[in-house]
Amino acid sequence: MKRKKILLAILLLVPLTVMGQDKKKTIEMPDWMANLTERIELHGYGQAGYTWKQQDGKQTNTADLKRMLFWAKARITDRWSFLFMHDFSSVVQEFYTDFRVTNDRALTVRFGQFKNSYTLENPLSPTKMELIDVYSQGVTYLSGCGSDPLFGVQYGRDLGLMIYGDLFKNHLYYELAVMQGQGINIKDKNNKKDVIARLDIRPVENFRVVVSGQLGTGHAVATSKYNPDIKVGDDYKRNRWSAGAEWKSHVKGVDYWKNRAASVHGEVLGGKDGDVKSWGGYLTGCVPVCKALDVIGSADYFNFNTDAKMEQTNVTLGVQHWFYRTCRAQLQYTLSNPCNMNQKHYSTLQAQLQVAF
Repeated sequence: MKRKKILLAILLLVPLTVMGQDKKKTIEMPDWMANLTERIELHGYGQAGYTWKQQDGKQTNTADLKRMLFWAKARITDRWSFLFMHDFSSVVQEFYTDFRVTNDRALTVRFGQFKNSYTLENPLSPTKMELIDVYSQGVTYLSGCGSDPLFGVQYGRDLGLMIYGDLFKNHLYYELAVMQGQGINIKDKNNKKDVIARLDIRPVENFRVVVSGQLGTGHAVATSKYNPDIKVGDDYKRNRWSAGAEWKSHVKGVDYWKNRAASVHGEVLGGKDGDVKSWGGYLTGCVPVCKALDVIGSADYFNFNTDAKMEQTNVTLGVQHWFYRTCRAQLQYTLSNPCNMNQKHYSTLQAQLQVAF
């Protein structure tokens, strides 16, 4: 009788064990799928909001979708990767491949379409910038982010070849690029290329000094009130320089979005388009005042034509609340004071919601 009970228990346990093994097999991910998920990263973000402006005695207001980007990064091998980025509100933004030449990170080669290396701000993602307008006047104008009619709206990106890397235990980061100089998704309209160099010096933790420069030749795609002597279709000398610094306080803990670091960054920059010189500078700071809430301030000056003194100063104050990691709500007020541009000072109030993953 005892033997029968033991035999019956074994017979009952065998199918349960098999079922457990089968269940485990169904849960396990196939090797090819596991390999794929390990090698491909998917990211995206959207920024939408509301803008109210009072200018020349008139008030305007509108809701707007500023950006809606999605990108995928594939790690083909341990040294070779590829990235594709698309902006659903405009065009394809980036597509490039990186190949790490050395065992460390001292030398990597990049080929394709990507953000150029000029200025401290331009290579940074809008999701990490304090201002709703993202970049300063000088960076927007000189890097091709949209306010220079001669260059057009290029979002600070271009087609080219670049080498970059970290040296001296990450105390020095460098970039050297040869770019077409015409902007995104456009064939070169002259046979001359732009050279852009950048040095990112990090003497101590959380502090860096960034210098950059550009030597090149532009091809005008429109006329500009800042530079009326250059006509559509003209080739013109387009040179740039910048020097800036950034400091961030040190924050411990994994919930960095709940315990934001205080930060400040500023830059002096300038350029020459044909015979017209321009220069300016900005200082932007962010200070946490309580859990996940920051106060933001910025002073931004830029002279688009130093001979004609076509200058503008923007002063911005605002707050932002991080409600989850890279997701935030922002509210900012900007007072703008143009000079010698047939405009009076004007006010802008902006609100924005950012969702990112």
